[in-house]
Amino acid sequence: MALNRVRGMEFNWSLNPYMGCAHRCTFCYVRAFEERADRPGDARYGDVVRVKTNVVEVLRQELARPSWPRESVAVGAATDPYQPAEGRYRLTRGCIGAFAEHRTPFDLITRGTMILRDLDVLVEAARRARIAIHFSVPTLDPEVWRRTEPGTANPRQRLRVLTRLVEAGIAAGVAMAPILPGISDRPEQLAAVVRAARDAGATHLWSGWLHMKGATRAYFLEHLAREWPAELERYQRLYGSRAYLGAAEGRALREQIAALKRRYPLRGRAGLIAPPAEPVQLMLSI
Repeated sequence: MALNRVRGMEFNWSLNPYMGCAHRCTFCYVRAFEERADRPGDARYGDVVRVKTNVVEVLRQELARPSWPRESVAVGAATDPYQPAEGRYRLTRGCIGAFAEHRTPFDLITRGTMILRDLDVLVEAARRARIAIHFSVPTLDPEVWRRTEPGTANPRQRLRVLTRLVEAGIAAGVAMAPILPGISDRPEQLAAVVRAARDAGATHLWSGWLHMKGATRAYFLEHLAREWPAELERYQRLYGSRAYLGAAEGRALREQIAALKRRYPLRGRAGLIAPPAEPVQLMLSI
């Protein structure tokens, strides 16, 4: 099985060509999923990346079924589809080709600049169905990036790749998630990302707070105690035993981002191959 039925999310189907992620982001919510599957979600997460070597063939079979409704598929909701293994296995590229063949819309989220290699198949897919690319750029602060996303490309490199995709007619935007209270949520930090997204030509932008549950919570709080010990009490107070921040904090963030988008309006929709429908917000905490 390549496509996974999803319930309780903004999307109904997901696809992940890999399991595990070499990017090793300290806040990754997938650590909690790994723990539930009896796999390590602690510092060992990312040591092993499982490759679904036949995923392209299986996907083509599933998309060819008469019953397939051609609903949008979220690619990369549980692993980055453009982590280093993709350079060898090219599974994400093959899956994009399969979506194009069967006119299936998809949303793809990544921190990987390798996506630029697949510009040709992305353009073809966009001619046949609605697609949207979401570059995860939670912060441009170099210290926060280095400490929390050790295996990823510089966020400014991601924005340069975003520009190349938009210039080619691909709908590509920014996912400001997860935003970390007390670490990456200062007004000037948030403004820097929204302004840079506008300057890069982003077609859309969405945001979300850190989500902490299970192994994700345990690992991130350990990381916090080492890197930002003064913030530990704040997180224990804000989150308590919850996975999410409260409604008031979520509302305040949405209002901040909305104000910044009015100040730095996105302007990257002209010239798209096919004007996208409202992009799916894949996950608030990727």
